[in-house]
Amino acid sequence: MTAPALPATHLLARLRLIERRVRRAVDERRRTDPAPDDAFRGLYVSDEMADRLLDTATPPPRHDDVNGEGLAVEADTDAHQGEPRLRRLARDFALAPLDVELLLLALLPDVDARFERLYGYLNDDVTRRRASIGLALELCGAAPSSATARGRFTASAPLVAGGLLLVEEAAERPFLSRGLRVPDRVTAHLLGDDTGDTRLAGLARYEEPDPGWRPASAEQLAAAIRDGLRLAYVRERPGAAAQALAAAALAATGAPVLRLDLDALAADPAPEEALAAAAREARLRGGGLVAGPVDALDPAGQPGRSRLLRRLAALAVPVLLTGRTGWDPYWAERSPLLVAAEPMTVRDRSALWWAGFGARPGAPAGADLDAERELAPYLLTPDQVRRAAETAGHRALLEGAAQVGPEHLRAGVRSQNGAGLERLARRVEPAVGWADLVLPDPVFEQLRELAMRVRHRDRVLGGWRMRPGGGRGRGVTALFAGDSGTGKTMSAEVVAADLGVELYVVDLSTVVDKYVGETEKNLERIFTEAANVNGVLLFDEADAIFGKRSEVRDAHDRYANLESAYLLQRMESFDGVAILTTNLRANLDEAFTRRLDVIVDFPLPDEAQRRALWDRCLGPALPRAEDLDLDFCGRAFELAGGSIRACAVTAAYLAAGADRPVTTDDLMAAVRREYGKLGRLLLDSEFGPHLRVGRGALQER
Repeated sequence: MTAPALPATHLLARLRLIERRVRRAVDERRRTDPAPDDAFRGLYVSDEMADRLLDTATPPPRHDDVNGEGLAVEADTDAHQGEPRLRRLARDFALAPLDVELLLLALLPDVDARFERLYGYLNDDVTRRRASIGLALELCGAAPSSATARGRFTASAPLVAGGLLLVEEAAERPFLSRGLRVPDRVTAHLLGDDTGDTRLAGLARYEEPDPGWRPASAEQLAAAIRDGLRLAYVRERPGAAAQALAAAALAATGAPVLRLDLDALAADPAPEEALAAAAREARLRGGGLVAGPVDALDPAGQPGRSRLLRRLAALAVPVLLTGRTGWDPYWAERSPLLVAAEPMTVRDRSALWWAGFGARPGAPAGADLDAERELAPYLLTPDQVRRAAETAGHRALLEGAAQVGPEHLRAGVRSQNGAGLERLARRVEPAVGWADLVLPDPVFEQLRELAMRVRHRDRVLGGWRMRPGGGRGRGVTALFAGDSGTGKTMSAEVVAADLGVELYVVDLSTVVDKYVGETEKNLERIFTEAANVNGVLLFDEADAIFGKRSEVRDAHDRYANLESAYLLQRMESFDGVAILTTNLRANLDEAFTRRLDVIVDFPLPDEAQRRALWDRCLGPALPRAEDLDLDFCGRAFELAGGSIRACAVTAAYLAAGADRPVTTDDLMAAVRREYGKLGRLLLDSEFGPHLRVGRGALQER
């Protein structure tokens, strides 16, 4: 045999010992062969061969060498420094000495091509170039009628159950003539190759946990694994990192971390085969599995997935399951250790940001960026923080910026938002800021307080535990109440812009359903998706679904009250940011208002504010006539901001149609049209010096 590479010295030494057995078997076969020169040997059975088979008795096994222990001692003298892989494999898979010999016999043709023909000769069939069960038992000196020896090839035996040995053609051939094959991944591992199994591509990968983040709960979980723990379930809350926590705990024990994607496993055409490959891979490397999300294998109504989950929980390696749903004791034979993964602190997120950002050479500097302050409003996992840092650096490079600024950080965070919520709500990228609002000072203060609550909720609700017990979440909710057009929706957009996130406006037509229970299901999907997105959730015209509970007179009242009761509970457990708007605050149930963090009343604008609104709505780009009388517009017409904006747009169209700057005549015509839309009476006297335009200018156009 060829000279061995250093990592496989012990293995090849053991294979040389197996070669001795094969040589002895070949010599014995040649000595007793009645037709050594038959050119068709192995392709047919002659009359002479049939007579010989009938007259030959089965030789007794050679018990002095059944386990190969004597020869193994000789091979150990050639082993390289450190524990040989073969010996570690035998220990980790609980292999008996006979199992090791059988494994080596099946492995030999994959390492030395000469033994393909030799096995064909010994099998008396040139087409069968692997060891059969009968040949393997013969070479090991074991009796083919021994129940103990035959039991090494059953599905529950260590070799077969561990995926180290495949018994092929089980349905077509008698037991002793079934072929034996060692999977390529096992052969590669024994030869020193640590490349992962190609069967697991897209399903599992080895993961190096971030050394910069290891929470205290990871150390506690690692201690339990060292003490013999084999199954744990890490439940994830929004903004938490269950998989990162589990990986950190496994890594703390010194075990390689194999991360298994259960979503991909559930979609695999042969999931049980893939799971067996993942278990074998983890055992070969002496590692453990971090598998999630368990939600993908929820067995409800799917027996196949139930079987997968039970097999996963029963593996002989440490298995750390992750998911968002609660654990059901009926999912597995043994109960896991239940661990709650808490969200990272702001300091943790900041440290991970700089670790991920600084790890990329050539990235713009960001020394002036207060990452801790900027990351405070967001719920991010470690993976999301690292990806956000990478995206922020790329955006800064694209813009040619010398440093990464807050706007780049916010863009990086927004890039981590999934698209699930967009299917249930309309996404709005904020395009306005505080300077675009025209509101009384008390309203401004309340809006800024809302943004402040979002920024500091980690410290107040998490660190200081100011909302303990009752399953309450860390969400922030607010109610904007006021007449139509007073700036409620725009204020929500401004708050979202200040936080650097997107606004998601819930479309009530996708929520309310005439069938009992469907509205609650739709709302649950929205809340679930919103909890995983860094954004502001806006329920416009919220009194349609957050209305008062009433006295039960019929079934409709009963189910309406059930819907309200569900919303009351769900709002308390919500971890995101939600804003409700209503024109009729009195229509909302008092139980909702008690659970709200901020209630902002939007009044109709006074004269000074209307003047400012006219100026702001016309904007700086629209050309204006020199005699534009905005003071009169603010004084004469009691309109809300939304109506003033509509008037400004109408006036702009009139000016564009006439190809000239906007004039007071255009504004008066637009006001008359707006009053008509609102169904409000407009007296001629209200137009003052502009009465002529008020009466007929719009019609002339």
